[in-house]
Amino acid sequence: MPYIEHGPTDPHTFKTHLVKSKRILALCGAGLSASSGLATFRGAGGLWRTHDAMSLATPQAFVKDPSLVWQFYSARRQAAFSAKPNAAHLALAALSVKNKDFITVTQNVDGLSPRAGHPPEQLYPVHGSLSTIKCTSIFCSYTEHNNFDMALTPALAPSRTPADVDAQPPTIPVLDLPHCPKCGIGMMRPGVVWFNETLPNDLLESIDDWIDQGPIDLCLVIGTTGQVWPAAGYIGICKGKGAKVAVINMEIDDDPHLGGVNTADWLFKGDCAQILPDILEPIIGSMDEVRELLGDTDKFPATTSSGGPVTDTSNNNDTTSGTGEGTGYY
Repeated sequence: MPYIEHGPTDPHTFKTHLVKSKRILALCGAGLSASSGLATFRGAGGLWRTHDAMSLATPQAFVKDPSLVWQFYSARRQAAFSAKPNAAHLALAALSVKNKDFITVTQNVDGLSPRAGHPPEQLYPVHGSLSTIKCTSIFCSYTEHNNFDMALTPALAPSRTPADVDAQPPTIPVLDLPHCPKCGIGMMRPGVVWFNETLPNDLLESIDDWIDQGPIDLCLVIGTTGQVWPAAGYIGICKGKGAKVAVINMEIDDDPHLGGVNTADWLFKGDCAQILPDILEPIIGSMDEVRELLGDTDKFPATTSSGGPVTDTSNNNDTTSGTGEGTGYY
């Protein structure tokens, strides 16, 4: 098991502390899904390698060129929905089943954690999800959750993507982009938190409520730089509540500013999908036992919807209201 010694520590001392830990918080980033074959948001390649992905992840970009933004997110949806949960997702899902006082704050939008069987009441996707779409009309609050369609309209089908990676995405007429099935007027948009938008207040309040319930024994910082706020603040908050910190990341040597590294009690360098099943084994058991516990380890949750046209024009469909600017993996 690869690890970097940080004081008199090793995987055995981590496992000893894990067994004694009751209240655990995991903070997850893009590295969690690396073994599933998903590139980071900023590493989008292929047809999109010449585009600044960060410039596409804004409300202003969507208003200016909804065709371009929808094609970018449609490609990301197709990649995420084609990927499979890896052993790291399964290990965290099993730990959630075994320990009801363990929560996971994920900055990922790929939906692989819920598909791995992670209990939804213990999972906080603070940057939203690619499988969520919502109406943009201020007079409609319609939202679809767990929409795993590979193509939301025929114009966004994978077969319509140019095979030449040097080609520019075509311009799709607005009428051929996804529109709200309830109000029939508003265009649908991805249910992710874009730059200059705020994080969902209900999730942040739920996380804060859990934190306030008592001391925290362990904080797992998994595959994330730990520098994106407000999520990055949870590392220090956990330390302040008495938690020991374990960082699991491929880039421990490469990034001296990696969140949590300077104050971590354990540093595990390598693939999360290899490390997490090993270090969590005292609680979750072997991977064979994990798969038996979770059953089908690639479940697509059923589609649900909420909201619709509203008559009170003072109400709108801003489901991202909250505190903290949304930044990170969109």
